[in-house]
Amino acid sequence: MHALRTRMLAVTRPLSLTVAALLLLTNLGVIIYGVIMRYFVGGAPIWTDELSRFLIIGTVLIAAGAVWVEGSHMRVALMERLLPAPLARLLNLYQWLLTLGVAVGAAWVSYRYAQSVSMFTTSGLGVSRTLPLMSMPIGFSLLAWHVFWYGPAPLPGLLEPTPQEQIDAGEPS
Repeated sequence: MHALRTRMLAVTRPLSLTVAALLLLTNLGVIIYGVIMRYFVGGAPIWTDELSRFLIIGTVLIAAGAVWVEGSHMRVALMERLLPAPLARLLNLYQWLLTLGVAVGAAWVSYRYAQSVSMFTTSGLGVSRTLPLMSMPIGFSLLAWHVFWYGPAPLPGLLEPTPQEQIDAGEPS
């Protein structure tokens, strides 16, 4: 099971980060296009601001799971370090279950919401609102996926190696 877990994370984490990076680069291109059009041509199309907003939301949500696995998100791990080992393991299990539950719940609610607004179109892009809003259930589902495969283990701290760094170095985790 450990090998499958490690393999799943080794495949999906870089894939999520790559997609998020591509969305971020696309967002950068849209912003630069909007600035050039606004200040050098005389007026930017209305869709640039709206597309930029949707792209940045998609970028953050798609990268969230991979960042969580690395322990690179903002958190305070003081209690984990101060508690005795059995209580720290119990706290890790609680945090894992809570994060998994919130991610699955948010994926479900955001999917239902995205489907409920399918009859409306965005003001700038003129597409169904469902299309840009699907980044929310996709992102929360990816977060749940990464959390599930990581398991109730302690998250790496800033100075500790990530699971991917351990794999690259050939260390057992």
